[in-house]
Amino acid sequence: MYDHRLDLAAIRRALLDVQAAFPRINAHLEMRREAMSDRVVAFMMDGYAEVDRLLADRVDAFAMGQLSALLELNHRVLCGADPDERRHHHRHLEATEHAFYDDARGGIRDVREWYERNRQTSVWRRAAGVYVRILTEPQLYIEGNHRTGALIMSYLLAREGKPPFVLTVDNAAAYFRPSTLIRRTRKSAPTSIWRIPQLIGAFAEYLRTTAQGDLLIPARRPGA
Repeated sequence: MYDHRLDLAAIRRALLDVQAAFPRINAHLEMRREAMSDRVVAFMMDGYAEVDRLLADRVDAFAMGQLSALLELNHRVLCGADPDERRHHHRHLEATEHAFYDDARGGIRDVREWYERNRQTSVWRRAAGVYVRILTEPQLYIEGNHRTGALIMSYLLAREGKPPFVLTVDNAAAYFRPSTLIRRTRKSAPTSIWRIPQLIGAFAEYLRTTAQGDLLIPARRPGA
């Protein structure tokens, strides 16, 4: 654990490739998505840089007292790291923080409790499960759940030596389709008792079979 870092240059290249190919990818989706703007790519890179920092500092983002790290990742995908951008959107960020901590139905408590119950499962299933709990209704964040979920999955996977999840030209369509289905699922629905585990299992297999080892690099050790 904690022996790897993200290859941020390779991640950026992958996102730029998706940005260039996005009109073609979008044309084959059941539900069309907004184009990947330069702003979206830049803010996602701010997010991956923060994931890399969490790995370097050995932060357990799911520990009590460290949950703000998961909130910060959402702030990154929405506003980046620029303080001026944060000030401009401060009301939205404050509302997001309130829902994150205080929403009893879909806040971080729900996600963390699922994570704690499933600590002994494979990292693929834990990453998929956290992603599903973030996206199912009510969602964890007011906005940016897909993007933040991708960052949190990357953090969970990379801290155990698995490749981070990064959108690529090859995996994009297969990512967006189940993500849309997950988003339409309610945590409180009578069918959720079997439906949500089914979604988690399928998405865990997707993560495992599309993992890209070239996006993870060994961490430098002191004195090496």
